[in-house]
Amino acid sequence: MTEGPLAGLRVIEFEAIGPAPFCGMHFADLGADVIVIERKTPPADYGDGVLAGIVRRGKRSIALDLKDASDKALALDLVARADAVIEGMRPGVMERLGLGPDDCMLRNPRLAYGRLTGWGQDGPLAQAAGHDINYAGLSGAAWYAGHGDRPPLAPPTLVGDVAGGAHYLMIGLLSAILRARTTGEGDVVDAAVVDGSAHMTNLLLDLMPSGAMRAGRGESMLDGPPWYRAYACADGKYVSVGALEEKFYQTFLDLVGLKDDPVFASRFDPAVWPKQADALATLFASKPAEAWTALLEGTDACVAAVLSPVDAPAHPHNVARGVFDDSAGYWQAVPAPRFKNGRPAEPDARKSPTRGEHTDEIRKELATYPAEPRGRTPQS
Repeated sequence: MTEGPLAGLRVIEFEAIGPAPFCGMHFADLGADVIVIERKTPPADYGDGVLAGIVRRGKRSIALDLKDASDKALALDLVARADAVIEGMRPGVMERLGLGPDDCMLRNPRLAYGRLTGWGQDGPLAQAAGHDINYAGLSGAAWYAGHGDRPPLAPPTLVGDVAGGAHYLMIGLLSAILRARTTGEGDVVDAAVVDGSAHMTNLLLDLMPSGAMRAGRGESMLDGPPWYRAYACADGKYVSVGALEEKFYQTFLDLVGLKDDPVFASRFDPAVWPKQADALATLFASKPAEAWTALLEGTDACVAAVLSPVDAPAHPHNVARGVFDDSAGYWQAVPAPRFKNGRPAEPDARKSPTRGEHTDEIRKELATYPAEPRGRTPQS
């Protein structure tokens, strides 16, 4: 079987919650050997009894007490033979454990040391607690979430923890690994959710000088117009309308029977948006979502169902592409993106380990791992 595109990479992940283990999962999904160092006993507020374990899939688990000298030495032995480290602690915690960047890079100068936090390693909020909603809020990424007359609420975890945190850390680590393989010099990656989610707003910021996006909520082309929002249908389900470009807008009006309606003659006048939105709300509420998707989905009207995570796996497009898998007894999205050659892990390789499941196996492997740090020797 063709290996995953990241086969041969070894990543050491220190146990944390949220975006850090998601980053480790993505590395494992794409074929990296991810070893997660977990506490021998989980803290009282840990999610072992709540989480199904999806973000632990494909990893190997070793249980260590990092306050014990011999266990810490073993952790450093693993780091010495790794390409990258993932840690998601508050700034200073890893240094106090003797496992910070300086400690680890003494053992492995070519190491890509990844640090994932909400606020970053410095700044006035660096030591403050927070969650996805706080980081995305402060960065501006959550500002346009929801209608202008309601408080902003971005989709939980997606904008901040996953997109702005886990994936920015992954990009940073892969960049540092590539550089280390040509220069022999490692690096420390400071991936802050507030930084990553702010960086993602550049698509919106790019529209502001022209006035296409405005600072006021509900006043811009992607935030308020009746042709770019979701509507409730007769059965209580929703459809999304994204008829942004003129040709798609005209196709949409034609298919829903509003092409000659004078209410929709003026498209870019915010003063008539409420009347247009009311008309569309009444129209979509007249039929169940299935009737609207049968008419519009797959056309250039840019209309699609808004599905819950429970319903999404059954959609024909997701079924055809095999986007979701339930072989573990619960639904999870399969690895992404897709590759023509390197294949991501198959379902039987995506199992989530029990805490410390591979401790003995990894201890034995340490004797056979190459003693030198990972990566290619720099070329002269």
